[in-house]
Amino acid sequence: MSMQKMPDDAEQILSSLYVLHAEEAQEANSYLVMKRVIDILFSALCLFLLLPLFAVVAILIKLDDPKGKVFFRQTRVGKDEKPFEMYKFRSMIANAEELKKNLMAYNEVSGAMFKMKNDPRITRMGKFLRKTSIDELPQLWNVLVGNMSLVGPRPPLPDEVAQYTEYDKQRLTVTPGCTGYWQVHARNSVGFEEMVQLDLTYIRMRSTALDLKIIVKTGLMLLGSKNAY
Repeated sequence: MSMQKMPDDAEQILSSLYVLHAEEAQEANSYLVMKRVIDILFSALCLFLLLPLFAVVAILIKLDDPKGKVFFRQTRVGKDEKPFEMYKFRSMIANAEELKKNLMAYNEVSGAMFKMKNDPRITRMGKFLRKTSIDELPQLWNVLVGNMSLVGPRPPLPDEVAQYTEYDKQRLTVTPGCTGYWQVHARNSVGFEEMVQLDLTYIRMRSTALDLKIIVKTGLMLLGSKNAY
C-alpha cells in the first residue's frame, strides 16, 4: 500500500512552524543565559561592595537582641517545587517561627501568604531592616549560587505551597527572584490571587529588558520604602 505524498503547501506550513519553534526556543535559551550572567555579575559585585554594611548590620542585630543569630535561614520552595535554604538578616525575635501559629488570625493578606504590618515578633532593629529592605540583601548569596534570580516570583514557604492549586503552581515553573513584577506594581497591597496573576503575567512576558526595568524600579521604590513590612 503506497503512502500519499503530503501536499507542498502542507509541507511548507509544517516547515514554517518548525523554524518558528526553533527560533522561539533559541530566543528563550539566549534570555536564560543572559539572565544568569547578569545574576552572577550583579550579585558578586554587590556582595563585595556591601561587606562593610553587612558587618555593621551584624553588630547592630546582636546589640539589639544578643540571643538570636545574625542571619535567618528559612526553607523556601523554588523552581519545579524544589526546596532550598533562603537567607535574610534576622529581623524577628529568636523564637518567631514558633509564635507564628498564634498570629495566623491576624493575617492581613488573603490566600496562601502571611503578612502582618504590626507583627509583634519584629525587633526594633528589624523594623528598620524591613523598612529599608536591608534584611533581604543576604539573598544575593542565593542569587550567586543559583537558588534564586534577581527577578522572578517570590519563593513561597512549604506550608503555603501545600495550599496551592495546580493553577497557582505555575508560578513555580521559573527560578524565584529577590524582586519581581508584582512587587514593583503593587508590593503588599494585593491579595494572593492577584499576586499569582501578576507573576504569571511576568512569566509570559519576561525578557532581559523587562528584568532590567524591574531592577531599576525596585531601586527607586527602596528609596521610598513606604509599603515594606
